Amino acid sequence: MIADGALSADVPILPAQIQPASLDLRLGSVAYRVRASFLAGAGRTVADRLRDFEMHRVDLTQGAVLEKGCVYVVPLMERLALPDGIQAVANAKSSTGRLDLLTRTITDGGVEFDRIAPGYDGPLYAEICPRSFSVLARTGMRLSQIRFREGHAVLSDAELAALHAQTSLVNGTPLISEGLGFSVDLSPRDSTLVGYRAKPHTGLIDLDRIGHYAPADFWESVHTTEGQIILDPGAFYILVSREAVTIPPDHAAEMAPYLAMVGEFRVHYAGFFDPGFGHDAAGGAGSRGVLEVRCHEAPFVLEHAQVVGRLVYERMAEIPDVLYGQGISSNYQGQGLKLSKHFRTT
Repeated sequence: MIADGALSADVPILPAQIQPASLDLRLGSVAYRVRASFLAGAGRTVADRLRDFEMHRVDLTQGAVLEKGCVYVVPLMERLALPDGIQAVANAKSSTGRLDLLTRTITDGGVEFDRIAPGYDGPLYAEICPRSFSVLARTGMRLSQIRFREGHAVLSDAELAALHAQTSLVNGTPLISEGLGFSVDLSPRDSTLVGYRAKPHTGLIDLDRIGHYAPADFWESVHTTEGQIILDPGAFYILVSREAVTIPPDHAAEMAPYLAMVGEFRVHYAGFFDPGFGHDAAGGAGSRGVLEVRCHEAPFVLEHAQVVGRLVYERMAEIPDVLYGQGISSNYQGQGLKLSKHFRTT
């Protein structure tokens, strides 16, 4: 796609941006602080809407603070000229989601976040809203990724069951209903620690600093001996799935909500599992999924083994040359309960 011009950028696309099933997208040189989140809408451009909603501009070339609770629109370095029959889907990268850094892709004429129709020819923009922590961002940072679909690749429940019979996708009996269901672990074997809750008033996180910050400066540990916790309205939690999941090399998966009616919370999902995730971890026993959870209007009791989401599996056109966790910087292979890569682990 790069060679054919379907993917292009004024600054050449780097080999490091190319992941097993996606392309990392880079922030451009300016962030527009806007009054509200928006979609361009049919027949309108993002530039049109920026004229309506822009408050001021922030230069990212030397690094700048994106403040908690504010909404920014950042032109991305990459642009698309999609062929007919090829659609694009974007999502936040794992580390972005674990910081509660809401990041969505918007386009000219777009009527949905993160979904780009076949034949789209134009620029890409990131809408960024830091929810829990203010962050220091710079030109070239990669907060989101984009992948491309041709035809219908999503597995039906029958196909998913057949794949599980061939290659175990989850430890234990699978819950298959419009995807592979997964639940929350609130009763770990060797500890009372079940998660972390973001502190309301913290310092700044420089997104380029890896393994730098003390978790206690930004997070409260969540403990329980009862197999349940009460989620506080408006609070953001890092929890972990009870199941260890595997993504075979010839498949990828997207995290989706289970049912909106099951409770007053949402799994704020970064959302994408690369081919090979969990495939070689712990001798092939899978990797657990980290859950980014936000409670809504009322306090809500979350119980051990409660189903909170599902993985929708898709076929890859072919097996990637390099899988997740093999020869690339894969920070979360074999993970358990784990904060973003910006925090110290010892």
